[in-house]
Amino acid sequence: MLKLTKRTEYGLIALVHLADKAAEAPAGSEVEVVSARAIGDQFPVPKRLLAEALKALQADGIVESTRGAQGGYRLAKPASEISLRDVVGALEGSPMLTTCDGPAGGEEHSCEMESVCRIRSPLARVRMGIWALLDGVTLESIASRSIDPAEFVSPAS
Repeated sequence: MLKLTKRTEYGLIALVHLADKAAEAPAGSEVEVVSARAIGDQFPVPKRLLAEALKALQADGIVESTRGAQGGYRLAKPASEISLRDVVGALEGSPMLTTCDGPAGGEEHSCEMESVCRIRSPLARVRMGIWALLDGVTLESIASRSIDPAEFVSPAS
């Protein structure tokens, strides 16, 4: 149903690496930057896609970059303040479940069946639920592997 793109996967790999670097830094000291090349050398990901993902994350304020020979990236805020929703939104935009899932009246919204359609509203609620789940998962929980799947399973009614 919902599948993250490779760009988002590579961005998450980079973010977890940057979160680890931030966690290793002594309290009160500045976190060192890590180049896209260094991340690409450590993980088997295409460097071009990794660099594109990092640029998008930087543009959205999730990471900050330093230019130059000693340049690189670091988290712009604590990993506990970065949600999976932030990351997916920065790298993919708002995921749509159906072609009519765009905002009413917008360019993406063009459905001839709107007046009789019975799926748009329920599927919009599903989409909002997915976003809420993504909002509840932080980069810190991903990096520390402390996500409890039971948190996301609702009891049978």
